[in-house]
Amino acid sequence: MNPQAKLISATSLFLGTSITISSNHWMMAWIGLEINTLAVLPLISKSHHPRAIEASTKYFLTQAAASTLLLFSSMTNAWFSGQWDITQLTHPMSCMLLTTAISIKLGLVPFH
Repeated sequence: MNPQAKLISATSLFLGTSITISSNHWMMAWIGLEINTLAVLPLISKSHHPRAIEASTKYFLTQAAASTLLLFSSMTNAWFSGQWDITQLTHPMSCMLLTTAISIKLGLVPFH
């Protein structure tokens, strides 16, 4: 991997993490998580081996499903509470869906 690609990948990881941490709105948190997902994909498939390509494809599909679940959780919360703010997570179903989505994104034990 050439130095410019490494720099862009590292900058994207830093940018996505900082956007996710500093966001107050669900869409900005989702955008930061997606930037992180897209920054990690070239690192996984860096070696041009079929297993690396398979791993990056599986990682992308799993992260895409978790992102969809996260957006569904935020829409469910907005439907019931009328708020898109992260701190206003009040509905139990949206709280459970958000916990599941974050667990999938982190790769916690039942979701790894």
